[in-house]
Amino acid sequence: MSVAVKHVDAFHRSLSGIDPEAARILEGDLRRQRGNAVLIPSENYASPAVLAAQGSVMTNKYAEGYPGSRYYNGCEWMDAIESLVIERTKALFNAEHVNAQTHSGSQANVAAFQALLEPGDRILSMQLSHGGHLSHGLAQNIAGKLYDVAFYGVEEETGRIDLNKVADLAESHRPRLIIVGGSAYPRLIDFAPWREIADSVGAHLLADIAHIAGLIAGGVHPSPFGHADVVTTTTHKTLRGPRGALVMCRADLASAIDRAVFPGLQGGPFMHAMAARAVNLKEAMEPSFKEYAAQVVKNAAALADGLLSAGFELVSGGTDNHLMLVDLRKRPFSGKRAADRLEEAGIIVNRNSIPNDPRSPFVTSGLRPGSPALTTRGMGESEMRFIAERMAAAVKQSTGEKGRAAIRAEVKELCARFPIYPDISYLS
Repeated sequence: MSVAVKHVDAFHRSLSGIDPEAARILEGDLRRQRGNAVLIPSENYASPAVLAAQGSVMTNKYAEGYPGSRYYNGCEWMDAIESLVIERTKALFNAEHVNAQTHSGSQANVAAFQALLEPGDRILSMQLSHGGHLSHGLAQNIAGKLYDVAFYGVEEETGRIDLNKVADLAESHRPRLIIVGGSAYPRLIDFAPWREIADSVGAHLLADIAHIAGLIAGGVHPSPFGHADVVTTTTHKTLRGPRGALVMCRADLASAIDRAVFPGLQGGPFMHAMAARAVNLKEAMEPSFKEYAAQVVKNAAALADGLLSAGFELVSGGTDNHLMLVDLRKRPFSGKRAADRLEEAGIIVNRNSIPNDPRSPFVTSGLRPGSPALTTRGMGESEMRFIAERMAAAVKQSTGEKGRAAIRAEVKELCARFPIYPDISYLS
C-alpha cells in the first residue's frame, strides 16, 4: 500500500468514530462508484495521491493574493505550492501565463469575460443545446445578463460546426469575443481557423477546453495554445484531477486576468485544492498519461460503434474525442427516462439536450455517454462494446425491472474486475 493510500485510508476511517452518519453516507457513495459503470464524460476518478493532497493540512490556510504578494502572513508554503502548479501548467500546456486560483470552469470563464470585455459587449459562442456551455451566454447565466450574446450551432445534416457560417456570423455580429469549445461536441476542434475568424473581425478568442484538456495534455487532440488569447479549463474530467479550474493566457493579458480573478471575483484560493492540483499535474506529465488519453479516445470510438451497431443514432454519426451524443428522437422515450432505466441497470449517464431538441432541458431527447472514468478503471474496447450492448438492452420497454436487475448484476461483476480505491473505507 502506498504512503498516499495509507494516509487516505487512515484519514477516512477516522470519520466513522467522529461522525458515523456522515461516514455511512460517504461509504455509500464509495460503493456506488465501485459498483456502477460511470459513463458521464465530465466525471472521473482522482488518484489516491490527489485525494491525499486534497485532504491535507493546507485546508487550514487562508492565502488571499498571489505568490510573493499575499495579504496574510504564514504563506511561505502556499507560495511554493501555487508556484509549482503554475510551473507545471506552463510546462504541460506550453502556456505563457497561468492563474491557478479559480474554483470552477464557470468562474474561469467569467474571469476571462471580466478581463477582456465591458458590460454590453458582444460575444459569439456555441448555443447550449448544440453542445456549448451555460457559462458561455445562457440568458439565465450572469454572462447572458451582462453581455450581448449571439450564437452559432451545428448543422442539422452533419451535427458538425460549419466554419464558413461561423465566419459569416462573426462578420455580421462583429463580436469582441469569440468562444470555441463546449460541453457536448463530439468532434475534434482545429483552433487555427478560429484564430483567423477572430482576427478578421478584431475579436479576442477564448478556448474553453474543460472537457478536452486531458486529451490535449496527452497529445491526442489539437492544442489551442498559439491560437487562443485565453484558455480556460477545469482540472477534473479528462485531466483526472481534483475539482477546480485554470485560466491560461498570453503574457500581455496576465495582469488583466489576475485582477479579474482576485479581487474581481473571489478572495483566497482553496489551497488544499491547489495542492491536489499540483499532484494531478505531475501525473499528467508522466508518459503513462499519454497512454491513458489515447485509450480514452479508442474506448469512446468503441462505445460509439457499439451503440451504432445496437441501433442507436449518434449526433454527427460518431465521435473523435471522449464523448458522444445519443439522439433518441425516434425512440418512444426521453433522455430522462433512458438515463433512469440505465441507472437501474448499473450504468450511469446523463441526459442531454441535442441540437434542435423538441423536449425541455429537464427531459431532453438525448444522452451524453463518455469513456474517461471507465478508462481510468482499466477497461478497454471489448468492455466498451459489452457496455453498449447492455445499454441497448436496458432501455427496451420489454426488458422490465427484472431484466434491468439482471443487467445490473452483470455490470457489477464487470466493475469488480476493474476495482477502484480497493484500500479505502470510511467505516472502521
